[in-house]
Amino acid sequence: MNYQIIIPARGGSKRFPGKNIALLDNKPLIQHTIEYALINGYQNQIWVNTDDNLIADISKKEGVYITIRPDELGGDFVPTIDVLKHQLAFFRENNIPCDAIILLQATNPLRPINLLKEAVLIYESCSRESLGTFSKLNKKFGAIKDGLFIPENYIPGQRSQDLEKLFFENGLLYITSANSILKGNIITDDVYPMVIDDFETNIDIDEPSDMILAEFIINKNGK
Repeated sequence: MNYQIIIPARGGSKRFPGKNIALLDNKPLIQHTIEYALINGYQNQIWVNTDDNLIADISKKEGVYITIRPDELGGDFVPTIDVLKHQLAFFRENNIPCDAIILLQATNPLRPINLLKEAVLIYESCSRESLGTFSKLNKKFGAIKDGLFIPENYIPGQRSQDLEKLFFENGLLYITSANSILKGNIITDDVYPMVIDDFETNIDIDEPSDMILAEFIINKNGK
């Protein structure tokens, strides 16, 4: 199959200005994801989709391709699917083959080294339109309505180890067919759920405090 790796990285972030170029282990955050794609053998299939010239310059130095998105795709509320549709339109206009997109988010810098290769093997053998990575949700959660807490997934007093097994998207990696992207889906109804049992790789950089935790993990593991 013809894969293209897309790393979306916009310049604006209200909660964490300059997030994608903030330094983690003395490297811009986005560089970690670019290097991950490179060491997995996708040198000529990596695209950073951005609206920011500084992000573009940093990415170019790593030897990957750049797609500059239009201003209307750079806002806080623009869904990732719209960015991927824009990227696919670029591929088709320039006759670049793409059967499926591998989505790597710059905000998930700590991936298992073999995750990408294993995910591609599974995707090609499972005959599904998409694959996503998931982690176990070992939390007691509920809603607060009219000043009252209403449990959603447990009975008060129930042990955590007896909770129903639930999972959440951890954002580490997605693989989706180009046709599904064009239909507006990254996660399809038949998504293959690839479960990752590793807390450390689930770090999602959303605020400066997340960088502190990620830095601690990198230093602890000697990576």
